[in-house]
Amino acid sequence: MTDGIFSETVSLEDRILGGLDAEQREVASNLNGPMCVLAGAGTGKTRAITHRIAYGVHSGVYSPQRLLAVTFTSRAAAEMRSRLRDLGVGNVQARTFHAAALRQLQFFWPQAIGGVLPNLLDHKANMIAEAARRLRLSTDRASIRDLAAEIEWAKVSMLTPANYLENAHGRGTPGGFDLTAVARVFQSYEDVKTDRNVIDFEDVLLITVGILQEDPKVAATVREQYRHFVVDEYQDVSPLQQRLLELWLGGRDELCVVGDSSQTIYSFTGASPKHLLGFKGHYPSATVVKLVRDYRSTPQVVKLANDLLGSRRSGGTVADAAWAKPLQLVAQRPAGPEPRFMECPDDEAEAAVVAGRIRELIDAGTKASEIAVLFRTNGQSEAYEQALASAGIGYQLRGGERFFARKEVRDAILQLRAATRAVAEDSGKEPLGQLVRDIVASLGYTDAAPHSGGALRERWESLAALVALADELVVSRGPEFTLMEFVNELQERSVAQHAPTVQGVTLASLHAAKGLEWDAVFLVGLSEGLMPISFADTPESVDEERRLLYVGITRAREHLNLSWSTARTPGGRANRKPSRFLDGLRPDSVLGASARSRATPRRKAAAPASCRVCGTMLATGAERKVGRCSQCPPTYEEQTFEALRQWRKEEALSNDVPAYVVFTDATLTAIAEARPTSLEELAKLAGVGPSKLEKYGEAVLAVLVENGSA
Repeated sequence: MTDGIFSETVSLEDRILGGLDAEQREVASNLNGPMCVLAGAGTGKTRAITHRIAYGVHSGVYSPQRLLAVTFTSRAAAEMRSRLRDLGVGNVQARTFHAAALRQLQFFWPQAIGGVLPNLLDHKANMIAEAARRLRLSTDRASIRDLAAEIEWAKVSMLTPANYLENAHGRGTPGGFDLTAVARVFQSYEDVKTDRNVIDFEDVLLITVGILQEDPKVAATVREQYRHFVVDEYQDVSPLQQRLLELWLGGRDELCVVGDSSQTIYSFTGASPKHLLGFKGHYPSATVVKLVRDYRSTPQVVKLANDLLGSRRSGGTVADAAWAKPLQLVAQRPAGPEPRFMECPDDEAEAAVVAGRIRELIDAGTKASEIAVLFRTNGQSEAYEQALASAGIGYQLRGGERFFARKEVRDAILQLRAATRAVAEDSGKEPLGQLVRDIVASLGYTDAAPHSGGALRERWESLAALVALADELVVSRGPEFTLMEFVNELQERSVAQHAPTVQGVTLASLHAAKGLEWDAVFLVGLSEGLMPISFADTPESVDEERRLLYVGITRAREHLNLSWSTARTPGGRANRKPSRFLDGLRPDSVLGASARSRATPRRKAAAPASCRVCGTMLATGAERKVGRCSQCPPTYEEQTFEALRQWRKEEALSNDVPAYVVFTDATLTAIAEARPTSLEELAKLAGVGPSKLEKYGEAVLAVLVENGSA
């Protein structure tokens, strides 16, 4: 080549390293031995490691066919390949862990296992549903999603159905099932896969690890093929991925890892920053470089991000040990506008204010595609979909379905429409809000939000948004607003919200926003209970919520807006408080728990409960809900539990509803274990609300009496 980056008249160092800052240049020019790059948000980590690879190849230190660059998403891998091509080293492999392992598995399966590689399972849902049916467990779409997530966590943590129970302490009730039931579903799922001759994505890693461990010839071939490794987003590695990396290395140390412990937000999937933080201990000779020059965000945004992490206070010995000292970012961009903090009276007003501000930015020249609205849960999106649609602003949902396309929303509208005739024929006049609550209760809505996260929480948020909308319309349209009018309103809104999805404003959860950036970012719903989320009930989980907000802040290049509302619905009680994470950051706020306690009345903490089986103090809300620690087996009589399930099955058939609508398995377990003898005792159990108590209470007590349990 005679021009561009590879001009022969320019030295190799200048061609490859000339545009890097001092720290990036140190990363790119140190080609041998272990290296750990601690790279803050927006500090050019991908630039540094791709230039390191290019410099190593062009200088002859690396053979492009013998270097493997690994990252965590297909999008990130594609971005890395594109940059490597631009640097003249497009023949270097950049893959995800799964893609690299699958390629090896396809090659080595015939000689290591024999026969044809089983088909790869794209989605677990159908297999998990079948696994549950084999056990005669009632499931729905939400519980299947949560069971799939739990099984994925178990497998990347290298657990089997046999040792899952002893290692799953504190995991709560995934999908509404106790851990014993989850272990049974896990085993049944593995059996279904065997029967169907398929493997899932976790199996790809597990089987590759197994082959490398058991077959020295295969391991030697892989280690001969790959001499150097680069791993991006190293704070997100799971135990299984780390084990695979160790087997690839085979005791060698030609490894460069890049990560930021302050962006660890996927611990619920098995990710752990301990490998990043312990890298120097594992490789004492490692070079450690810190990238702290932030080229993405303005000084104002960078300061807020630094202050958020810096304001973290001690969470106790365990949490403090897990919290790494954050990198102090140094802004490199010119000054920009100060972050805006907005308190709004309710969710609808917050969405309207955000939509208005977005319109101002678009009118001033910011592209809609360079604007994002980020929230904690997907259930929060509906208000912003509506506000943007009303303002004539296109939007696209990232990492979730459109609100009116969600199954629970479609099911709710069908049930609401079906109920209009019965309501019209009913002489009673029940308020619309209560009527809607009663109807969507059959789909899993309760007045109190579920303590657990995942799909169950998202489904509840969607149904709660419908209930809140009914309340709002009664306020705005008057108490005579009917169910039929409400259904028609939902239909009109559904049609109106088919906005463009390519050039619009991005609506996304904070988790889905990881790795992305925009000129303008709106962080919404920053109130206690949403940020941190209500089920973050340990210091470690609260710390992860803080890191999640940090990720949100550092997505913004220039404009950053942070908002919250004091009430959910117009005219509702203003009992919400801004997130504790904003203390000392927002105007007129004070940092520190003592000041916060004066300003914010706190609910009296519930007395700690102990396991009724072994007496151990219950550590999580999920354990307190059941009254039993996750280590202890269920205490119900099998006959009683099966009698309750049979009664539920008959009740569901007679009412033409899914069994879980009557009671979930988790609630039946609680009933069978508690053995209530009166309606008052039954009412105290989780999952038995007033309407279910009135509808099923006497029948449940009768089943217990018949089986000698009451």
